Amino acid sequence: MQQASTVPYSAAQALPFYTNGMRIGLLGGSFNPPHAAHRAISQFALKRLQLDRVWWLLTPGNPLKNHDGLRALAERADAARRVADDPRIDISCLEAVIGTRYTVDTIIHLRRRVSGVHFVWIMGADNLAQFHRWKDWRRIASDVPIAVIDRPPQSFRALAAPAAQALARYRLPENQATRLADQRAPAWVFLTGMKSNLSSTGLRNPDGSWRTA
Repeated sequence: MQQASTVPYSAAQALPFYTNGMRIGLLGGSFNPPHAAHRAISQFALKRLQLDRVWWLLTPGNPLKNHDGLRALAERADAARRVADDPRIDISCLEAVIGTRYTVDTIIHLRRRVSGVHFVWIMGADNLAQFHRWKDWRRIASDVPIAVIDRPPQSFRALAAPAAQALARYRLPENQATRLADQRAPAWVFLTGMKSNLSSTGLRNPDGSWRTA
């Protein structure tokens, strides 16, 4: 039986490979469990945004979610590596290492430590619908361009939400998505065309065990 991986003990170890000038997407979440839609969203973003890599940032625990049934971080990281199955997708436990559960802290850390990279924050439309509830969401939007992946039937709710309305003037046309990584924040784009409705919630049994996608 393969041993579970350990969480890196330094911020440098928790950072995946990068070089200056890279265009890197950041996909945060609990990944409880990771599933095929996480991979599909990442590959979709790699293509539509012309990214070099996507980093999956596994949170120690989403502040807006109940943590009952949340698997150990090392177990989720191991599962994420198996599911990603793409050399362009990296798994990181950075948030546990720097001691935060908030995206804004992660973005601030990355901007200070990895200044030569063009980052894009990737989120589903369901997250845009509640983005105004995130800690310092306006700071996040001002610090990093954002790509929102449509997840029907969330489209209308997401685009009518407070954050989308507040940031409306910074939205790029979808046909200019390849420019997003080079844009100065605030800047965002709403990408359509993803069809998968898989969710981690739907793949968890009542006792917290994981179903097979």
